Amino acid sequence: MSARTKARKRALDVLFECEARRLPLGATLAQRRAAAADDPREPPISPFTAQLVEGVATHQEHIDAIIAEHSPDWDLDRMPAVDRNLLRIGVFEIVYLDEVPDAVAISEAVQLAAELSTDESPRFVNGVLARVAERRPARSCPPS
Repeated sequence: MSARTKARKRALDVLFECEARRLPLGATLAQRRAAAADDPREPPISPFTAQLVEGVATHQEHIDAIIAEHSPDWDLDRMPAVDRNLLRIGVFEIVYLDEVPDAVAISEAVQLAAELSTDESPRFVNGVLARVAERRPARSCPPS
């Protein structure tokens, strides 16, 4: 597993934890950093993990609007939490991170969906992110 793949999975863990604890996205990032520093068994928070979590948290409203626009048959609240947060990470990478090729962002999200979510999730995540990449929305604010 590449370092960036591990970073994406860790970002997903942090975002999922925030939702499970009903906290704003990114609210547990500092706690996870401290835990990783104190306990070698805890997965580290790499700079890329932090960039993903902070970017999703900063641009959540815009990212969620993009997801809603490209998945009209699914409300965000009805999506499995893993899928919702994988889509958030993927949309952040496609829209805000020029250094990450769209195909890589999509492939990584689909791989994590296959590993961590439902049988239907990889196809769903692939379809939504492919539509986002095809119709790349304009940025409403500068990247973080």
